[in-house]
Amino acid sequence: MIPPDSTFSNADEEAEKREANDRDVSLMLRVKHGDMEAFEALVEIHQGPVIGTVAKMLGGASEAEDIAQQVFVRIWKSAGRYEPQAKFTTWLFTITRNLVFNEVRRRKRKPTVSVEEREEESHQVVEDVHTISPDKDVLHAELEAAVDEAIQALPEKQRLAIVLRRYEEMPYDEISGVLSMSVPAVKSLLFRARTQLKESLQKYLDT
Repeated sequence: MIPPDSTFSNADEEAEKREANDRDVSLMLRVKHGDMEAFEALVEIHQGPVIGTVAKMLGGASEAEDIAQQVFVRIWKSAGRYEPQAKFTTWLFTITRNLVFNEVRRRKRKPTVSVEEREEESHQVVEDVHTISPDKDVLHAELEAAVDEAIQALPEKQRLAIVLRRYEEMPYDEISGVLSMSVPAVKSLLFRARTQLKESLQKYLDT
């Protein structure tokens, strides 16, 4: 049996990415001239990834939609200065980076929120994992929570690099554009982040 050739699938994937970027740039150039329908189309296409990235960066979805809205407001306001010099998503996530990093730094200046306050804000009860039967769903949820907590413990640039690479499957060259770093520097950043994550999650990896 002849093994499948991945060359065509990779080429198809690259072609799809180019087509998606051409679509985004075309829409953004229309937005530059005040086209609200084009702006709404861009929001519809990209709000999911932006909200997801913000939520992963901040450790929850409570403020993710608000910050994502700020991202798109900033895109609308800066549309007149837009020039398609890089991929649209690189520009989009650079704006996202700036707003998220500002929020991360703002939170550092605020006192830590207690578990009780988080419960009041979210109207949810944080369960004591020691009182829950260790079935597969609970263990999976505990692992996911541990991964999120470990990501939250990373420095902000490492955190964003991991989120963009793992959850958005962004290539190294685009992450380098978002973070204004060279590709080798991005790879080094990701290596350090993955090493720290592995150490933080070692007890789960050993089971």
